[in-house]
Formats: sequence, C-alpha cells, structure tokens
Amino acid sequence: MADLKKFAEELVNLSVKEVNELAKILKDEYGIEPAAAAVAVAAAPAAGEAAAAEKTQFDVILKSAGGAKLQVVKVVKEMTGLGLKEAKDLVDGAPKAVKEKVSKEEAESIKAQLEEAGAEVEVK
Repeated sequence: MADLKKFAEELVNLSVKEVNELAKILKDEYGIEPAAAAVAVAAAPAAGEAAAAEKTQFDVILKSAGGAKLQVVKVVKEMTGLGLKEAKDLVDGAPKAVKEKVSKEEAESIKAQLEEAGAEVEVK
C-alpha cells in the first residue's frame, strides 16, 4: 500500500471543492457515504487557517474621558495629530476610536498613556 503518512498529508491539504469531489467519487463508485470523513478533512485546514489569522491589528477605543478631560484631550491631540477642536470633539464623542488598525504594542502604549491621563480605554 502507498505511504500512509503522505496520503494523510494529501487528504488534509485538499480544498473544499476537492473534498466534495472525493466524497462524490466514494459514493458513486464505491457506495460509501463519507459525510463524517469529509467534514473532518474539511475542518482540519480551516483550523490551521484560524491559527494563521491571529489578530494583528487593534483598535484603541476611548470609552470615557474620566475626571481629567483636559489632560485626555491633550494626549489625544498629541497622539493623533488632530487639532485641539477635533481632539476635544473626539473625547466628547466617547466611546470612539482614537486609533484604528495599529499593532498590539502601539495599542498598549496608547492605552497606557490615555489611562495615565485619567481616561477609560479599551483595546479591541
């Protein structure tokens, strides 16, 4: 018989279309209903893709300015490059995104600065 490890690797790397075609061949030519096997083979690549799609971009959401609103406005202005009025409007409009699609390290840094100024912040 063929090398089973190689065969298993080929099965795991099948596309959904190929799995469906294989299921049809097994049913039509051999009378085998491979529904459970097809689901298991199709799920294996999907699990690998989910691990590869680990979140790499984060949004920093200002939930509230807290008691030191002026300090928070200053920090938001400094971090975003917005004018004073735009930064104040962003803080007044909380909950609102301060920065979107940033790295985890940058998001944590922004969060720390805003919390230090007295704001309530969430990273998503």
